[in-house]
Amino acid sequence: MTDAPSPEGLRERLQEALAGVVDPEIRRPVTELGMVDVLDVPTDDESAVRLELRLTITGCPAATRIERDTRDAIESVLGQRPYELVVGVMTPEQRREFQERVRGPGGARTHPFGRDSLTRVIAVTSGKGGVGKSTVTVNLAVALAARGLSVGIVDADVHGYSVPALMGLVGEHASSDSGALVPTRVGDLILPPIAHGVKVISIGMFLDDSDDGVVAWRGPMLHRTLEQFLRDVHFGDLDVLLVDLPPGTGDVAISLGQLLPGAEVVVVTTPQPAAADVAVRSGLVARRTGQRVVGVIETMSPAIGANGESFALFGSGGGARVAGRLSADVPEPVPLLAEVPLSESLREAGDRGTPSVLSAPDDPASRALQQAAERLATRPDPLVGRPLGIRVR
Repeated sequence: MTDAPSPEGLRERLQEALAGVVDPEIRRPVTELGMVDVLDVPTDDESAVRLELRLTITGCPAATRIERDTRDAIESVLGQRPYELVVGVMTPEQRREFQERVRGPGGARTHPFGRDSLTRVIAVTSGKGGVGKSTVTVNLAVALAARGLSVGIVDADVHGYSVPALMGLVGEHASSDSGALVPTRVGDLILPPIAHGVKVISIGMFLDDSDDGVVAWRGPMLHRTLEQFLRDVHFGDLDVLLVDLPPGTGDVAISLGQLLPGAEVVVVTTPQPAAADVAVRSGLVARRTGQRVVGVIETMSPAIGANGESFALFGSGGGARVAGRLSADVPEPVPLLAEVPLSESLREAGDRGTPSVLSAPDDPASRALQQAAERLATRPDPLVGRPLGIRVR
């Protein structure tokens, strides 16, 4: 027969169990975020233990999951002993402390993806619209996340945003890993929803029915929106941040060069010469703003029909031509990362909001996108000249 733990011992066991409860939006323990506290552990075994769970805001989208996991943790320690869990909302002062815990000391308002960041920023661009650039972005993101990397997406195509639908955050198939289909705002801190293991932010998440989904902004507003996404959205420690750029070489592409001068760029094109010529320009503009073009992905490539014959609806060879032209006069050749064939499964997966690398991994288009993700993931990221946070005494 063992003695019952002392109130202090029971308090410590509860804290240890609660440290295993993770906020699904931030992916950090609720104890570390100041969201839960053991208020009272009576000395007798029959009186109820009192605890408090403090949610960030009223109507927190992850509230049900957090409360359920908190109760499971408490009951794993207390067993049949009674307890009272008081569920409330943080005070303004507690929210400020929460923001500082999330952002770090001082609650810095500068974006964390500058030249010294260890997060790889990969911008996905194209010369013209309708080439499948957003489909490429979401499938690369999900494929990289499936490899165990921490991945985020910024949908910078403000006028033609489509990432929320492609990631299943809107529409009849909408679902989210964190329970939130829209960003959660805690003061000026924005917590992005998580879909298929990827954190996602898009202007489409902030529009209501009165907007009719239309964004009619010019250059300065576009720049500020991209800057706010990078600065105020808490992505946490990412391995890779993918930025889905609008087609062409306009304001957002130039803003990206100013805000993320160390970004890598993947150029998306279709096979026909007209698309390839325009795609080359988007890669050259990226270089002029200091970014590195690290690969080309060709979409709508020739596919094998049911009768075994190859059909090239949009021609062939455009991706190789773009890669070849972008490789001229540079020390490191630009590879053709993948040729993604026309695929009904790829289109259907996008309509359902489940990227095809998950829903149809054996489809030829999915295999090509997985190949591109693998080549990007294994590409060495040079650390020369970048501080690693190591101090020598």
